[in-house]
Amino acid sequence: MSLNVSTNTAALRAGAYLSQNNALLQRSLDRLASGKKISSPVDDPGSLAVSMKLNAAINRLSGAQNNVQNGISFLEVQDGMLDTVGKILDRMSELKGLASQDPMKSDQDRASYNNEFQDLQVQLYSISQQGFNGVSLFANYTTDKGTTETLFNAASQSLSRDHTMTIYTSSEGSGGSKVSVHKSLLLSALTVKMDKSLAGTDTANGLWSAVSAGQAAATITPDDENDWVTFASTNIAGTLELDEISVGVITQALENISYLRAQNGGVQSRLTFNLESLTQQKTNMRAALGRVVDVDIAEESTNLAKYSILNQAAASMLAQANASTDVALMLLR
Repeated sequence: MSLNVSTNTAALRAGAYLSQNNALLQRSLDRLASGKKISSPVDDPGSLAVSMKLNAAINRLSGAQNNVQNGISFLEVQDGMLDTVGKILDRMSELKGLASQDPMKSDQDRASYNNEFQDLQVQLYSISQQGFNGVSLFANYTTDKGTTETLFNAASQSLSRDHTMTIYTSSEGSGGSKVSVHKSLLLSALTVKMDKSLAGTDTANGLWSAVSAGQAAATITPDDENDWVTFASTNIAGTLELDEISVGVITQALENISYLRAQNGGVQSRLTFNLESLTQQKTNMRAALGRVVDVDIAEESTNLAKYSILNQAAASMLAQANASTDVALMLLR
């Protein structure tokens, strides 16, 4: 083997290994410090692309989760209002019985019951105007700021006279699954014909606005089954009196409210299952993302120890290689 000074091959090789081991050591330190397997695009370009798409999908799922949770909150508040409406109608039915079936009540007592009956109608209208974070809980028109009135018709409800909000419940947005949340048709459900027909069976005379205007004009005839009545009024002047209606009409209005509550419960049930599905999807996708990007601490700790030893060994060998030129100096002495 020749001995030369100009080119120290051993030192060059040791230096190259030192540089390589130092880079691997730094990469291992980066992975352990960040907890990520992919600390730079160079590590694994394909996996990096997959992780970015998975992360975006998870963020969209989080948005869908928020939408569904807000929809459930909306329906819970709405149901609370409908429950109160049901209690008011139940009280109205009780007032009708107290005022007309008790022989011990004087005219003044009946007038007191009638006053409460009329006050409750104003309260029903007040409830129908309630909102949730600026969004109305109940609908009187088929669209927001629309002019076509809604018409309640229970199981035979016409979609063209309904009012719903659409909630996107998947990471695909409008291209994925959707759930329609009903803005309950409270005023229309409180509008009943004397023969107990629903507002949706008569698109001309069953409108709440027309019925309300008619009541304000005091056109109600107790014996006329063709008359329409509404149990919600903007003021005392437009309210019904106890002797103008029968218990059966109040009972029909109560059944209408029970249908709205059942409708509310059905949508809540669907949203609850949807939320559970979204939670599972999000959990599984996070697990998938973790398998792509998360570092294996045990494996990387082993690599750190290995590269640390190799780095020190390479540095030591470089020092030894540089010292080997001393032999050439000895020959020149």
